[in-house]
Amino acid sequence: MQEQLSKIQSDYWYDFSGFDTWQFWVILIFFFLAPLISLFFLLDQKERFSVGFFGFNIHVWFGYIDRIGSENGYWGYPYKLVPFIPGNISVDAALVPISYIFVYQWTKKKKKNFYIYATGLSLFFSFIFKPIIHSHQLFELHKGTNYFHLFLLYCLIFIFSKIVTNIYDKLPLRGMKQSSN
Repeated sequence: MQEQLSKIQSDYWYDFSGFDTWQFWVILIFFFLAPLISLFFLLDQKERFSVGFFGFNIHVWFGYIDRIGSENGYWGYPYKLVPFIPGNISVDAALVPISYIFVYQWTKKKKKNFYIYATGLSLFFSFIFKPIIHSHQLFELHKGTNYFHLFLLYCLIFIFSKIVTNIYDKLPLRGMKQSSN
């Protein structure tokens, strides 16, 4: 049964999301490559461990929540970057987490309130970005799910990720010996 589902997903991708569609190229360039390239050039190297940990944390939670929502039919992405990875890897693995990484990095550097700016980003993703990609049939809502529900999930994820990162940042460094050379 799993093989049949994989075959159906692969066939669907080749028919509707393949290299010959404008949707594939929009997803690849704007939702995947552009955020990754910007991260490469804009990541603060002095804070890379803390910022990277926060980014990984938020990426993992967005991946889980998106997969749960997609597999249970609360929302969906008709067009995917690749057929064999569940959910929308371009949005969940690149665009959204990297956007939150930049907010985290900027607020940490400028000593601004992370929660206010992350809430603003959540408002943007929930009430501007998602409706725009919905209007281009790149995102769908089902089963009574609405943009406010997405906003609450975005907030829950960034708050939880920030709490976990704060705990991580307070852990003592062990096993890290200073070099005398």
